[in-house]
Amino acid sequence: MAGGPLNKVKTLSKSQQAYHWIKERIAQQEFTPGYRLVLATIAGELDMSVVPVREAVRQLEAEGLITFERNVGARVSMVDDSQYRTTMQVISVVESAATALSARELTEADLRQARAVNEIMASRLERFDPRAFSALNQEFHHILYCRCPNARLLEIVESEWTRLGHLRDSIFAFVPDRARESVREHEEILGLIERTAPLNEIEEAVRRHRKGTLSAFIEHEHPDEAAGFPAL
Repeated sequence: MAGGPLNKVKTLSKSQQAYHWIKERIAQQEFTPGYRLVLATIAGELDMSVVPVREAVRQLEAEGLITFERNVGARVSMVDDSQYRTTMQVISVVESAATALSARELTEADLRQARAVNEIMASRLERFDPRAFSALNQEFHHILYCRCPNARLLEIVESEWTRLGHLRDSIFAFVPDRARESVREHEEILGLIERTAPLNEIEEAVRRHRKGTLSAFIEHEHPDEAAGFPAL
């Protein structure tokens, strides 16, 4: 697994190879929140000097995935619920747009795959595993937005999902009742795409879906607060 993604980016600069290598390990939770990054060790793993690794870490720091602590060095950033809130607000906007732009590019095979994933999610509602359900949820949405022709928008969506880290994978543990509603909303989104509904309707459905998850989380953790979404 470690060699595959790196081979795909051999044409990139060494700093970008290091960037993708580290970022993937954060996304896969091999490097968990609080994990200390030893630049020399990473450089040895990638067979390069420390300089491009340091450049990659600086880029990841700018994205909020890594923080520097005095006398400690680089660590994978911790995630709190305020960061979850703001990141989900961003995702509700960018992912809904990416899904709408992707909708006309999706093939029948893509839609069958998305529906199959959602059916697996539905089958696991009774014997519920929050982390596995979250992984399937992300797979479902990735299928629907991955054909977005706007590469920059797609990059932002992926970056924001990576930013959520471990909290993304545990969100349904906080609000398990939200899982059943999510499956139903997935069917609604699929139906809109299959009927070639206007793109603004698809975009709004995805945005409502994302807002619903965040609202459920905030109502559970902070019942005295509203979700605080801006009017967009």
